[in-house]
Amino acid sequence: ALLSAGGALRSGLGKLTVHTPGANIAVLQAGRPEAVLSVDPSESCFSCVPEVEMYNAVAVGPGLGLEEETAEALADLLAAMPRGKPLVVDADGLNLIARRLPLLRKLPPGTILTPHPKELERILGDCQNAYARLQMARELAQATHVLIVLKGAYTATIFPDRSVHFNTTGNPGMATAGSGDVLTGVLLSLLAQGYAPREAALLGVYLHGLAGDLAAREVGMRGMTASDLVRFLPRAWEELEA
Repeated sequence: ALLSAGGALRSGLGKLTVHTPGANIAVLQAGRPEAVLSVDPSESCFSCVPEVEMYNAVAVGPGLGLEEETAEALADLLAAMPRGKPLVVDADGLNLIARRLPLLRKLPPGTILTPHPKELERILGDCQNAYARLQMARELAQATHVLIVLKGAYTATIFPDRSVHFNTTGNPGMATAGSGDVLTGVLLSLLAQGYAPREAALLGVYLHGLAGDLAAREVGMRGMTASDLVRFLPRAWEELEA
């Protein structure tokens, strides 16, 4: 949650609300004091859907957990999403969908899913190789009318028309825990600012990788962490705008 919040706030988001169990309040207030907190009735898990109508965009998944109560809350969230409200699903959001595949049909058109290969295979089943995985992802995007950001060495963004766009930024140092959580925050920020899902996906992936490249120049790839990506996002924006 902290990493996703950092990615969002460092990508131009004016106001961010983090919905969180009560046990996380102190950590989030200390780690991301800029974020507004929406506190779940549960002390330990996501159990209740906030009023999503008041937000420009929604992201769900990082740090979510796999409790049964949380699975029910995710189903309620998908049912509560107003038509046209942008949505990003990552991490445990994807893992919960893999356990309840009918939820795929509940995803609003234009939703952005951001799986790494193993998360995707939990939904689709085992893939023989990277090419087969990509083809199955194309079929899933077309069948469910969602966008899939398949994270990897050359992240592939897949549109519902089955087209595939490979990203050119990024480096091996980004293959570290939490990197994808930062990307979720970046995508949320772009959607909230009014970018269409296609534009947000392509731009977000590019900026995320560019932040990683800038971080690698300063701290090196071997010791890079996801927090470094958050730190270098403003510089990535500067370089792109220049």
